[in-house]
Amino acid sequence: MASPWMTEPQGLASSEAVAAKRDAESSGPPLRVFIKTYGCQMNVYDSERIAELLRGVGYAPTSEVEEADLVVLNTCHIREKATEKVFSELGKLKALKARKSAPGSSLILAVAGCVAQAEGEEILRRQPAVDLVVGPQSYQRLPELIALSHRATGRRLATDFAPQDKFDILGAGRQAHSAAAFLTVQEGCDKFCTFCVVPYTRGAEHSRPSAEIMAEAGSLVAGGVREITLLGQNVNAYRSDVGLADLIRRLASIPGLARIRYTTSHPRDMDDALIAAHAEVEALMPYLHLPVQSGSDRILRAMNRGHRAQDYLRLVERIRLARPDIALSSDFIVGFPGENEADFEATLDLVEEVRFASAFSFKYSRRPGTPAAAAQGQVEDQVKAERLARLQSRLDAQQKTFRDSLVGRTAPVLFERTGRLQGQIVGRSPWLQAVHCQASASLIGRVAHVAITSANANGLVGQLALEAA
Repeated sequence: MASPWMTEPQGLASSEAVAAKRDAESSGPPLRVFIKTYGCQMNVYDSERIAELLRGVGYAPTSEVEEADLVVLNTCHIREKATEKVFSELGKLKALKARKSAPGSSLILAVAGCVAQAEGEEILRRQPAVDLVVGPQSYQRLPELIALSHRATGRRLATDFAPQDKFDILGAGRQAHSAAAFLTVQEGCDKFCTFCVVPYTRGAEHSRPSAEIMAEAGSLVAGGVREITLLGQNVNAYRSDVGLADLIRRLASIPGLARIRYTTSHPRDMDDALIAAHAEVEALMPYLHLPVQSGSDRILRAMNRGHRAQDYLRLVERIRLARPDIALSSDFIVGFPGENEADFEATLDLVEEVRFASAFSFKYSRRPGTPAAAAQGQVEDQVKAERLARLQSRLDAQQKTFRDSLVGRTAPVLFERTGRLQGQIVGRSPWLQAVHCQASASLIGRVAHVAITSANANGLVGQLALEAA
């Protein structure tokens, strides 16, 4: 069957795309692609789309890098030393490429994602073994660039911003692979927090038309998906023909879609309509990841967050009034430039007041090109480490308290996979914890009520209580 991407190239350089398909279908063993994904859920989504796109031009996925004819590193620029980690991996792949350079064998190396966007020219300069550098908005050009690489012609760097073209290609013909799936609805960021590289690597905020999203979601549900997580760098900044709240209500009308989640949110974009959706849309799960970063107004101003600690606390109060059982999650950065002990204590005070069900916390690390990287008052690493340990101790205790509060309750669980133990299956609670249960694998892809019997650091344990839906 012909690939849907090849029937209507839609912005692809069609002659090169056809050439890529012809190359892939030439005589010889089937071609294999190995994709290594770093970082966020958005990259997981993008890697799945890349695999589907490349399948359309003859590349089957492999989990063994030694088997690959094409290796794609889908990179993330959020964590510290991200670029150097990529170059370390490329050093290993260079040796593999050299071993596969015999006649009749070859290996194409491609770097994709946010490191590619931020460091494209430098990647090509420092590691000549790299054949392709593709930014987050140019994945749809991979067949064209692969064909050019085969012919050793053309430009190997594609880091322009063309989000509409990207989604026209990558959103089509989506296949379901499990009971839960990610679906990107928004990309980019206009907030320009002083610590963050996203506006420079993902570009300005861009929202997909709701009709495209509904079509992709419908395709996923038809393939067996029961839960969809809507993704965006600022997902609640989604603004197309409708806002995020209305989009969620439309998605909830799809027969067979049992659960909806979204991440990651910004407090400034949490509007009345979205809060109301949490109260009124049964399919919208009672879990919200709402990063605050700091409890100090002085540090929040330095971060350019655009809200105060009290603004966040009032927002949390309104959300909990709308959905009393909601589990709140957040992000924290400790040791931001200029942070003193009083600023850090303000963060601990906010944590105590909110009581988070889960959280992610990190030491501040410089990102080249961001304003905070050049700011005065950089905090010593030893101080950052000590503060992080104190914060994580509080957050871990709150997370344990929330998990323990679920013991003795019965909750609907969407089962997604088999577990490590014989006869065990694993699913997710409405509040996103893993739930382990001894039950038939025939329940995978279905929602069943589970009586929670115990809790531990890895999630919840329970017993099947009621028939599955």
